Amino acid sequence: MAGDVGPSSEASDMGPISAINVTPFVDIALVLLVIFMVTAPALMKDAIGLNLPKASSADAKMMAPIGIAVTHQGQILINGQLADEASVSEQVRAAVAANPEAQALISADSEAKHGDVVRAIDLVKSAGLSRFAIQIERR
Repeated sequence: MAGDVGPSSEASDMGPISAINVTPFVDIALVLLVIFMVTAPALMKDAIGLNLPKASSADAKMMAPIGIAVTHQGQILINGQLADEASVSEQVRAAVAANPEAQALISADSEAKHGDVVRAIDLVKSAGLSRFAIQIERR
């Protein structure tokens, strides 16, 4: 018969199959790779300690930030008015008392000293305001 697989068939003449079929191994390796690629960003977010912001709507009320500027002479301006360190701290504390979610926008002249900018950031943070951004200009 044509479909007869008896002792005289060609398969029995070749001997036992001793080669390893690697196709299932490759399939499993690719599935594991995809699983790791999907879970790695979530694991890294937890490892770094990021709390990504969440919004329930796109039309959320925008807060007016406290504007702090540092001139190239080292002077500090708050909302456009020249101020000393004590008045900056006082105004920032008042803004935090009025709105705990307040934020500061710190801008500095490109000629300002690094120490003066750090001093302004330190004033803001020591007054209880932990949310601030540094304003830059695109080239």
